[in-house]
Amino acid sequence: MTAFIIRRLMQSVGVALAMSLIVFIGMHIVGDPIYILVDPQSDQAEIDATIRRLGLDRPLWEQYLLFLKGAVTGNLGNSFVHGTSALPLILERMPATLELAFASLILAIVIGIPLGLYAGLYPETVASRAIMAGSILGFSLPTFWVGIMMIMVFAVMLGWLPSTGRGPTATYLGMTSSLFTVEGWRYVLLPALNLALLKVSLVIRLTKSGTSEAIHQDYIKFARAKGLSRSRIVGVHLLKNILIPVVTVLGLEFGNQIAFAVVTETIFAWPGMGRLLISSIQSLDRPVIVAYLIITVLMFIVINLVVDILYSLLDPRVRLGEKSA
Repeated sequence: MTAFIIRRLMQSVGVALAMSLIVFIGMHIVGDPIYILVDPQSDQAEIDATIRRLGLDRPLWEQYLLFLKGAVTGNLGNSFVHGTSALPLILERMPATLELAFASLILAIVIGIPLGLYAGLYPETVASRAIMAGSILGFSLPTFWVGIMMIMVFAVMLGWLPSTGRGPTATYLGMTSSLFTVEGWRYVLLPALNLALLKVSLVIRLTKSGTSEAIHQDYIKFARAKGLSRSRIVGVHLLKNILIPVVTVLGLEFGNQIAFAVVTETIFAWPGMGRLLISSIQSLDRPVIVAYLIITVLMFIVINLVVDILYSLLDPRVRLGEKSA
């Protein structure tokens, strides 16, 4: 088991280094931030001084090595625009993004599992077919368009929910979040639902597929033969088994929720990491963009590493198979 974890950690370090190199090089070929940062009326001497101050006069390989040296100590560079370390800027906005991703994950579970369960238990009904058709729409409709429509209907026309910003926060067990207040949920509901739309469709289809397959298994037939109630068969025996792939997929998709919250945060003016990324791209603030992408990559690596380790604990064949390979 220890050898398996060590191999996975070494692979994760290799992936992180490769991605940092790709991200760093990619950001240095998309444009020159100097002509955005300096005054258009500046002369060449002032431009050269700014280039030296930001360290952009160094060769690319030297800039990358300096970046790696700073990354080891937790310094991912200083923002060109804000003049402060990029990492604290991102970490300051990370709670809002995690809050939005967590709320959207809750909505995906609360909405998707009951609808998928119903569609799997009663596949021939009109309601079941409507649910599956709706799940196709969830995959197809653009997130930005759905977000705009939500603002128009629920915020502008009906006036039920606020359209932008983050609600009031409260602190519980050392954690500060707007999810701890009723008013905070009013603010997070629209953006979280917009972000959860694709995941709701995914959960519906996974749950429906698992239910349709499990309902004909021998253990369900045996539970019926024992005279168990339908609610117990579905709630205990069936649901417990079909949730395994659903939970696994949602665990991996949580990283996607964080990474792809950019569009939702922009539409709803949510003060998270995604909104900071958009403003940094507009000003070509390379350190902030690189730091954001590196943190996102590390999140994916950590989540996949945890899933791999959990799989090896639950199924020894995973690590034995790798050892034989």
